[in-house]
Amino acid sequence: MNIKSLLLGSAAALAAVSGAHAADAIVAAEPEPLEYVRICDAYGAGYFFIPGTETCLKIGGKVRTEGEWFSAYNPNTHFGTLWHTRAELQLQTATDTEYGPLKTNTEIRWDWQEGNATATNLLHASISLGGFLVGKEDSQFNVFTGYAGDVINDDVVYDGPYELNQITYNYDAGNGFTAVISVEDSNSGAGATGANGEDSHNHYAPDVVAGAGFKSGAWSFKVVGGYDSIVEEGAIKARVDADFGAFSAFLMGGWNTDGDKLNKYAGSNGGGDAAGIGWGDWAVWGGVGVPVNDKLKWNLQLAYTDSKIFAATTNVKWNPVKNLLIEPEVSYTNWDSIKEDQWAGILRFQRSF
Repeated sequence: MNIKSLLLGSAAALAAVSGAHAADAIVAAEPEPLEYVRICDAYGAGYFFIPGTETCLKIGGKVRTEGEWFSAYNPNTHFGTLWHTRAELQLQTATDTEYGPLKTNTEIRWDWQEGNATATNLLHASISLGGFLVGKEDSQFNVFTGYAGDVINDDVVYDGPYELNQITYNYDAGNGFTAVISVEDSNSGAGATGANGEDSHNHYAPDVVAGAGFKSGAWSFKVVGGYDSIVEEGAIKARVDADFGAFSAFLMGGWNTDGDKLNKYAGSNGGGDAAGIGWGDWAVWGGVGVPVNDKLKWNLQLAYTDSKIFAATTNVKWNPVKNLLIEPEVSYTNWDSIKEDQWAGILRFQRSF
């Protein structure tokens, strides 16, 4: 056998072996198409499309830790330092519809207190569409007027209820005029009582809140009223805000339809000996905020009631870097009707995202 025959024979053998094993060759799978997260800026900063959907999602929250000395709400609380830590997670969604954005708001709060006391709370959970909102949010008696001042202890003098279920309609004319009407949970389930201990068993009528406001330039005015269907009394608040650039200020007054009774909208935030002391016939709040620079702001709030509660709070809000807040605050409360007073302080650290 010559060299040429040997080479041809070897090539034929190799071809035969290759053909026999061709079916066993490993073929790489086609890669799945990769869908990148798309920014959704139609509803504000932070929203992005959930992959594969037309729903936009925003994730936010905060982590907070603070030391507290005494309590501005209770003259009988005399602790040295109470350390409190909180985490909150907020999920907001929005989808465009023929009736406007369909939105949800969900917020969960976890608290850890000294002494291993823990708590979990579904703070907010609501659905909104076309101006209507249904679910759990703070009472519109507070939300519509913008709560009180930019201080931690802003409601030592009670300014209204917070978390409750509601059906609300908000109207915005687009020219500065706004209005709200809300049917709110009266908390009349088994064992519930009114603000003065009224029996609410088999009581099914809801509470009602209604308000209107107008904003023009640096000035805004809002008025809101709430009716407590269990107590069958209510309250009205009116508020004026002004922003002068170098500082902002507000003045808010409240009137109780029966100063001898508490109701959900003119109640009491006091503890200990101060428990049950409400507005009387009226209450007033006022405050000022002064931005020192883009990282530092000073705030002051004062409040006084017909029942002779005086509350004063001042703080400094310092943001050394974006989304980090360091906030020392000092409060003084005097309950003249029981001849007691209290100094209190808070040092808060908060990271928002």
